[in-house]
Amino acid sequence: MKSEIAKIVALIIVLILSVNTIVLAASQSDLNSTQKKINEAKEELHGIQAEKSSTMAEVETITNEISQYQTEIDELNTKIDDLEGQISEAQENLDKAQEDYTNQEKLLKERLIATYEAGETSYLDVILSSKNLTDFISNYYLVTQIANNDKALMDKIVEQKKEIEDSKQKLESSKNELDTSKSSKKDKQKQLSIAKEEKDEKVAELSEDEKQTQAELDQYEADKREIQAQLAALAKRQRASGGNPSIYTSNPSAAGFIFPVAGLSKANINNKNYPSYSGHTGVDVNIGAAGQTVVAAKAGTVITSMAKKNSAGNYVSYGEYIIIDHGDGLATLYGHGLAGSRRVSAGQTVSQGQAIMTVGSTGNSSGPHLHFEVRVNGNPVNPLPYLP
Repeated sequence: MKSEIAKIVALIIVLILSVNTIVLAASQSDLNSTQKKINEAKEELHGIQAEKSSTMAEVETITNEISQYQTEIDELNTKIDDLEGQISEAQENLDKAQEDYTNQEKLLKERLIATYEAGETSYLDVILSSKNLTDFISNYYLVTQIANNDKALMDKIVEQKKEIEDSKQKLESSKNELDTSKSSKKDKQKQLSIAKEEKDEKVAELSEDEKQTQAELDQYEADKREIQAQLAALAKRQRASGGNPSIYTSNPSAAGFIFPVAGLSKANINNKNYPSYSGHTGVDVNIGAAGQTVVAAKAGTVITSMAKKNSAGNYVSYGEYIIIDHGDGLATLYGHGLAGSRRVSAGQTVSQGQAIMTVGSTGNSSGPHLHFEVRVNGNPVNPLPYLP
């Protein structure tokens, strides 16, 4: 039984048909040969999955649901964080506008009082009281300036009042949206809690071999979420810096990336469709053997450079991986590097084309390849349009 479970795990790691969070891809030098092997493996996997216990299948389904709930909660957290920031800024601007409006209104009232206390004297009286032409021109200019200033003051007050009312409406709308998001988050957290309890009950019914397999998959999920948290923190910093990644959404080639493996091209990418399977957030550059140089697709700052290992010291998840912040909302991730081959560290500035590590097969990988991701404000996008 244990050998059968091991066989199931190996094939699941190759194909990711049941667990949508494991990152990998088969690596072969010949792309056509690779696809043939994948097709053969699929046929074999269908037979093996039929032997898999129904409880294990239920656990996998619940695990997928949990992952989806957690992703939705993360997205809601980001939205709530952004809304709270917007509300705080809007409230500050509203307070300043209200203060300015109050000062202008006070000035206008003082002006009206001064005009009233001056009695029946009108602008025309001032002009007609001129003693000579020079005096007339001077009085006319003075009256014109006073009238213009009075009109400008009143216009400004009217405009400020409208802006304040508009700002109040937008602020109220943002607050309502924030309340809705918080309510949605509460509902998702409740669903997540129920799903976790249900999963625990099902896991208790698994065989020992299946429990071990599930523990490994859970560990990978935890590792992946840790990486997602790093990317979320990056996205928050990028949004705060006022980056404008939307220009790349409509025109990815404007990002100016180069291919991330020296001497190779898109022809070496196995998964031409994105995502190649549920949960695969990048593309895989297939290598016949480890050793090729991984380069920075664009200049930037390294925000993560680490070897992801479990408590037993074994590589998991992306293994040796690097994340580079390119500014303007863009970031790239490079995974499964050769053990100990990372050449850059967090905080270091890198130039485009600079060697950052060597292709390997560390972590959840079935053979030497580079897992490459493009992130826009922390969210994974199809890397293919960004690559030359």
